[in-house]
Amino acid sequence: MQLKDFLDAMTPEIYENLKESLELGRWPDGERLTNEQRDRGLQALIAWEYEHLPASERVGYMPQKCKSTQKKEPVEETILRFKNT
Repeated sequence: MQLKDFLDAMTPEIYENLKESLELGRWPDGERLTNEQRDRGLQALIAWEYEHLPASERVGYMPQKCKSTQKKEPVEETILRFKNT
């Protein structure tokens, strides 16, 4: 089966099961995924998400800017003065 054929047949339920299997490294019956199954499953998952999900919901999504570069509210500076007693 070609990737395109698999993606055409993939339902949201199959997508969720595949995603969970990749996260756990095992099929629902408990059998471990081989490296080839993991690689191809991840390719299918990414391709399906590209067609069906907005970018913000896809695996590996990162916002364009990190929080440390966002504008911060200006801090009001206060000068402390001590009296000589």
